[in-house]
Amino acid sequence: MRSVRSNPRATLTLGQAAALAATRDVGYAWLFDHLEPAAPVARHPAIRHILFYKTFTSVRHRIASPPIQITMNLRKRYLNIILQAGIAACLPALASGQSIFKVVPTPNENFDSELFAASASSPTDIWAVGQSTIHFDGTKWTAFPAPMNPGNNTSALQGVADISPTEAWAVGGTNANSTTGVSQLIEHWDGTQWSLFPGPVFGSTDETYLYGLTAISANDIWAVGDVVNTANGIQFFLFEHWDGTAWTLTTATDSDSGFFLGASSDATNDVWAVGYSGFLDESSRTLVFRYDGTAWQQVPSANTGVADQLSAVAAIAPNNVWAVGDYFKAEHTASLTLIEHFDGTAWTVVPSPNVGPANTNQSNRLFGITALSANDIYAFGSYFAANGSGHQMTLVEHWDGSAWSIIPSPNPSKDGFLSDVLSAGVALSPDTLLIVGSEDEAPHTGTLAIASTTAGVNH
Repeated sequence: MRSVRSNPRATLTLGQAAALAATRDVGYAWLFDHLEPAAPVARHPAIRHILFYKTFTSVRHRIASPPIQITMNLRKRYLNIILQAGIAACLPALASGQSIFKVVPTPNENFDSELFAASASSPTDIWAVGQSTIHFDGTKWTAFPAPMNPGNNTSALQGVADISPTEAWAVGGTNANSTTGVSQLIEHWDGTQWSLFPGPVFGSTDETYLYGLTAISANDIWAVGDVVNTANGIQFFLFEHWDGTAWTLTTATDSDSGFFLGASSDATNDVWAVGYSGFLDESSRTLVFRYDGTAWQQVPSANTGVADQLSAVAAIAPNNVWAVGDYFKAEHTASLTLIEHFDGTAWTVVPSPNVGPANTNQSNRLFGITALSANDIYAFGSYFAANGSGHQMTLVEHWDGSAWSIIPSPNPSKDGFLSDVLSAGVALSPDTLLIVGSEDEAPHTGTLAIASTTAGVNH
């Protein structure tokens, strides 16, 4: 490691960078500059908003592949986030247990093909999207190219809504055009191909991005995200609605440096969006908005640490809504799982387990949540290895109506570097659950899917 540190032209794997960060005797900017182009930084959904243009100032990240380029005045803050995750946790004893989940073969459409969202109209019509766009027809998974989504860390689809075999929607954003900056993506599937679809018109200085998508019906779909006016630095929330004819911007509320990361709905007048406000992993606070059929309004949410964030939400009923994410109990500690519940009156934190933490590096994060029923819910994400290697393992937690518990989940590895992340799930029946994400397949990032046909059985 000394030779790597003394060589100004050296390139580092994420594991090497994590180990150096732990010594605290090298600069963060130097470490970031020397991360190798193939380092698996972009694979962590908790920081994908960093790589896909999220910032807490009016300055947006410029993404190139490779390498990833981030504005200098933001590097120290974000590298700390990245490397703090990279130097975490040890493999628990539960990994030797029997898992109800099995790995499902999935294609890699692009050089980087990680999956961020999933939706299904039936068990024979499933879409999973991210830096690739793949479909399951009941027999096999097939990749279908989507415009402006080349899988090179310049673009990504962050949400998908599968209406029928001949209609689906996907949203996200792109930075592929350096002259126009960041712009949202809205894409439509017509049963044959994906195509770009026009959305609301914004000003020439507006940079937009969509992060969540939820469909109540074919003619009632919401997308949530943000817009930054690069001329004055003012940022707003985006709530965009499809009524069967056009996408319209229904509300743009001053976001006060907040970002949505997930959306869900159970009725036309009960739509939810969650995320965080403030500086991520430093002083962030959970953020929750609700649409009651008339207007979007912020709803008070719970916080339990010095930095809290929500990454996903599952609306089961107006008095039964769950949200997941992570939090830091104190500065310079490991991140812990965060699960909150809304009972129709207020959001409260529900105790959730973690792998460890045995030390300050043993981080756990939840990125997605899917409900099979009110008393059969799964939350998922990842946790990290304790040896500084940057290895990352899948994390699955189950709600049985009384408590959350960790259940075993597979961790495939195709190249020796274990970097498995679970990002999104979809319920296909009362017993069948599909969860998608990413795995390391050097020199790129591959798709990952695990499934269970006995997920409805209490564990």
